[in-house]
Amino acid sequence: MQSHTPATVIDASLKPANMPSYAVPLNLPTIEQSRSRWIPVSWSDLPGFEQDSLFEIWNAWIKSCERANATHARLCPQIRQLSIAGAEQQRSWMFEQLQPYRVESLQGQTEGLLTGYFEPILQAQRQPNEVFNVPLYQLPTGVSGRKPWYTRQEMDTLPQAQAALKDRIIGYLADPVDAMILQIQGSGRIQMTEPDGKQHWLRLAYAGTNEQPYRSLGRWLLDRGLITDASWPGIKAWLQQNPERQQELLWANPRVVFFKPETLTDMDAGFGPRGAQGVALTPGRSIAVDPGSIPYGTPVWLTSSGTQIQLQKLVMAQDTGTAITGAVRADYFAGWGEDAADLAGKLRQPLQMWVLWPK
Repeated sequence: MQSHTPATVIDASLKPANMPSYAVPLNLPTIEQSRSRWIPVSWSDLPGFEQDSLFEIWNAWIKSCERANATHARLCPQIRQLSIAGAEQQRSWMFEQLQPYRVESLQGQTEGLLTGYFEPILQAQRQPNEVFNVPLYQLPTGVSGRKPWYTRQEMDTLPQAQAALKDRIIGYLADPVDAMILQIQGSGRIQMTEPDGKQHWLRLAYAGTNEQPYRSLGRWLLDRGLITDASWPGIKAWLQQNPERQQELLWANPRVVFFKPETLTDMDAGFGPRGAQGVALTPGRSIAVDPGSIPYGTPVWLTSSGTQIQLQKLVMAQDTGTAITGAVRADYFAGWGEDAADLAGKLRQPLQMWVLWPK
């Protein structure tokens, strides 16, 4: 992990006068997870906790209660009842029921990395043509999820791989880089155009991978000195100037993600895709974590200060990803649309985290 400028932390002495002290109970033990250690702290150690609006997080919290583990499930009846309460009542309940812990690595590191992800919105055609000719696939029969299947290059070139994929095509995109972005984000929304011209919306939910290692296209280009801007706009700009190397670049990442098409209703459109916890993600309030550090369904206070965004807010650990590993590590779900894509593509800044654990 690269070093970063330390995140800004608000002095605890600046907390509002009504902030309860709730000192750490005597002899409260440290909690160890497989990839992190949690150190008990007082509520006043959480920078900016009194200033966060709790309305959005409460909706995300209720979502987590749909698939809560035993530790959190016992609080869910109260969480649901408090959905109509005011922020002060909700905050007072948290003070009484939860204990904050600072998350650090097993080696004692308290600062990590915050990145972002989003749900792409793309146009697709059911049948290929000269423009829309980049296929998206459902999970092929026989892919076990345990052993490696064909690489991206093999899927594009080997007759046996293409035969296995023949009846698994969902539709076609126009841009192979957009297809790559969709696979890296793990889900997306597509407006599908059928052969008769009718259009409808689908959500492509994550269904699995070919179990090949993920390789970053931006890193591949940086390592070769071909670009200095490894954002997706930077990658697309390089491809426009070097179209003859497009296939070489795409094959540099052997991992392929497969999707499950789902009808996108008006109600579903108001929420994000389902994360690893199995509940719909909430823009700005859901994060992906390393489950070896923080269990799904855990409320997390995070603080992060950088050029893209200033964050001091309560979020829910509801997802994970292959690149999300380590104790103090989170991927921030930015939502969908152009603004979300812009933030997610650029977000890479220092992070500190505290979990709120039932007493």
